[in-house]
Amino acid sequence: MEPSQVAIIGSGLIGRSWAMVFAAGGFKVKLYDIAQQQLTSALENIRKQMKELEESGFLKGTLSAEQQLALISICTDLKAAVEGATFIQECTPENLELKKKIFGQLDLIVGDTVILSSSTSCLLPSKLFTGLKHVKQCIVSHPVNPPYFVPLVEIVPHPETDPSTIERTYALMKKIGQSPVKLNREIEGFVLNRLQYAVISEAWRLVGNTVIFRTIKRTVLKAQNSKYRLFFFPGCLLISCYFTVFLAHCAVDTKPVF
Repeated sequence: MEPSQVAIIGSGLIGRSWAMVFAAGGFKVKLYDIAQQQLTSALENIRKQMKELEESGFLKGTLSAEQQLALISICTDLKAAVEGATFIQECTPENLELKKKIFGQLDLIVGDTVILSSSTSCLLPSKLFTGLKHVKQCIVSHPVNPPYFVPLVEIVPHPETDPSTIERTYALMKKIGQSPVKLNREIEGFVLNRLQYAVISEAWRLVGNTVIFRTIKRTVLKAQNSKYRLFFFPGCLLISCYFTVFLAHCAVDTKPVF
């Protein structure tokens, strides 16, 4: 069953970006936060981004910016925010106790078919979801920051996550234009972080040995002064992430450790 309405918990950078991704896919979005002013600012930020993307020809989806904006509503009441939603994406700060509190509250008010998903970049599902009544419906959908521009999403299950939750989440991510990777089990750092840190570590060694420093410096300075500067760094990250997702698929297909 594919959701027609989703709830986003947290209206920071990741929450706003998720809201834009789902709206681009034609889904109704309820954006939740505890402060009305935060939500008002978030909605205005989304409006500005969508207009700029539309004007530059980079707006995702088949709907216009106004049509996508009409799909997004804001709410300061958690119960009202998740009412009618069949997929909930949590995007609060990377604090274990805060996230556990949020999922504890959600656990009391959601039904038996709602998927509870977290955007955490490093907290293990077993630390987030263990003990919840709806643990079989819980999963991590770890995006690359920001999800709107870099579509890679790691899908990380809790040991008790139902297989149908994994498949539904994977199908949903594909539907909204993301590039999901399914991990067979949780692992410290997930796959993306582990591979990217390995790449970063090697980059530091190359720079330390003065192999590529001048080339990097010239490239960055040139990009900073070009009309494409807004897309240079997301583009580099996108290339890096797609290389990572390729390696991740190979790792999963050849040796099911992750």
